[in-house]
Amino acid sequence: MTGRNMNLDHDIELFRSMYLIRRFEERAAHLRQQGFIPGFLHPYVGQEAVAVGVCAALEEGDVITSTHRGHGHMLARGAEPNRMYAELYARQDGYNRAKGGSLHMIDAELGFLGANGIVGGGIPLATGAALQKKREGKKRVAVSFFGDGATNEGSFHESLNLSALWLLPVVFVCENNFYGEFTPQHKHQPITEIARRADSYAMEVVVEGNYVLEVRKAAQEAVDRARAGEGPTLIEARTYRHRGHYEGDMARYRPPGELEEWMARDPLVVFAKHLRDRGVDDSVLREVRQAVEDRLDGAARFAEQSPHPQPGEALEDVYTETHQGMALR
Repeated sequence: MTGRNMNLDHDIELFRSMYLIRRFEERAAHLRQQGFIPGFLHPYVGQEAVAVGVCAALEEGDVITSTHRGHGHMLARGAEPNRMYAELYARQDGYNRAKGGSLHMIDAELGFLGANGIVGGGIPLATGAALQKKREGKKRVAVSFFGDGATNEGSFHESLNLSALWLLPVVFVCENNFYGEFTPQHKHQPITEIARRADSYAMEVVVEGNYVLEVRKAAQEAVDRARAGEGPTLIEARTYRHRGHYEGDMARYRPPGELEEWMARDPLVVFAKHLRDRGVDDSVLREVRQAVEDRLDGAARFAEQSPHPQPGEALEDVYTETHQGMALR
């Protein structure tokens, strides 16, 4: 990559990150079919431009909250695929020692405050994190990713209202893939643009598409506003999941031709064309893809070789509060 300008090198890294997410998810689905991964998977395939574009605008010390479809967000924030696969395999070397799994993986040191199996559950967590950052006087930002269905939840409206009232440094990112689980948007919302809901909270609104550079630009503007003390932003990123709601869902509820229409706007295909138009040779993209494949090969081997947790570890790292207020472990 020597000799290219820094902007182009950065764009190639965006492509690498999106391709890593895509292949991590596709391989995870295959590994689940082979019996290596227990439980549910909710693939992020097709939405990579949102996670990568938003996280490209963040700095060390910023934090994010995620959803049940959280692998892409965690990878975009810089997580290690080997430890993520180990967690999916339910092995000791996973990020949460097999206690988080796909739906509740977390790494606070990375600034990833957790995937979340509760629809809209991460929105108030990001709002609280933003309040903490503001009280600390640090120019740090919290980001919450959520889907279109989550904007029907009370936690969404309460969080937007409070964050706007207190000018909290938080960016709300709605990944509108036009389906709340199996229900198309027009059957669970009376509006077509979720961004309109931010009008009620005197909040800046940005509506973006399925293109990583546009998402990054919108995210950078929102993050800059938050750091400057100008309050929250809602970004509606219109995107599309290529697979069903969960791995195994055949998605027969989709109308004919819809998937094909969105596949023509596949973020990886579109961005690869952008790079070629800017003079990046196909050999460079092949090199990037092969490096990702090799990395994921190693990650899968790491997970398979990681030991299983022992029964005696079940209560380790688990905390509760007694009625006297004493913490028990």
